[in-house]
Amino acid sequence: MKNKKYCGYITIIGKANVGKSTLLNKIIGKKISIVSRKKNTTQNNITGVKTQKNYQSIYIDTPGIMFDKRKNQIKNQEKNFYKIIKTAILIIFIIDRVNWTEYDEIILNKIKKNKIPIIIIINKIDKIHNKIILLPFIDFLKKKFNFVEIIPTSAKEIKSIISLNNIIKSYLPQKPHVYSKSYITTNSQIFTVSEIIREQLILFLGDELPSIIKVEIEYFNKKEKIILYIRAIIWVKNIRQKGIVIGFNGEKIKKISIISRKKIEKEFHIKTHLLLWVKYNNSKK
Repeated sequence: MKNKKYCGYITIIGKANVGKSTLLNKIIGKKISIVSRKKNTTQNNITGVKTQKNYQSIYIDTPGIMFDKRKNQIKNQEKNFYKIIKTAILIIFIIDRVNWTEYDEIILNKIKKNKIPIIIIINKIDKIHNKIILLPFIDFLKKKFNFVEIIPTSAKEIKSIISLNNIIKSYLPQKPHVYSKSYITTNSQIFTVSEIIREQLILFLGDELPSIIKVEIEYFNKKEKIILYIRAIIWVKNIRQKGIVIGFNGEKIKKISIISRKKIEKEFHIKTHLLLWVKYNNSKK
């Protein structure tokens, strides 16, 4: 029947910095999750929604799984990890090229207990110089677990995203859609603004600051639907980090503010006034 609707949650998991956010952005067709080469860039679960006529796929991009190397176990994420997985009808497990590590083994052992179908993505294959090693590696993975599909892909590959999309549609159960067809993310506007600012901090400051830097939106107000006023606090750990963010004569914070403002205006199609404050714990300003 034409009126039948299909809908389900798909969880994207993997170690830190394997390309989960890049994959989600490609699937949705819009940048909804920030991307950088730094580990732990994604700090919260990001939800992406793709509606194709009667089919709605709801993707959860999880923060990169971190490990306690001494205990050789997943770090501080056990409850959240299981909660997210249990709601899924499919799991997309991303690994970095042909590098199967003991941490990938731990993740697989955790997720396969739930008896939820798993698609494994071998990401960044464009960085593999000798493609001959791919087939033996795929055979190696087939012996590990009965994966729904093993898909080699890269940031430049379109065919693999189409293939992935078709596989996911075939697994969606018959259920009403959760979101309207115009939805592409459940991120609030305030959250999106904080992520835009945080992305610029990561891009401009490179290795000078950890990616766990926090951005708090203190004030967010649209005046007569023509001007958006935003005041945001960039939280750092100490006065040294505050100096790094501000830069000599305030040059860095000015650049970060200008580019963030332009990106916010582009995202929301509204003139924006953005004020950034840099604070550290126990500081008054």
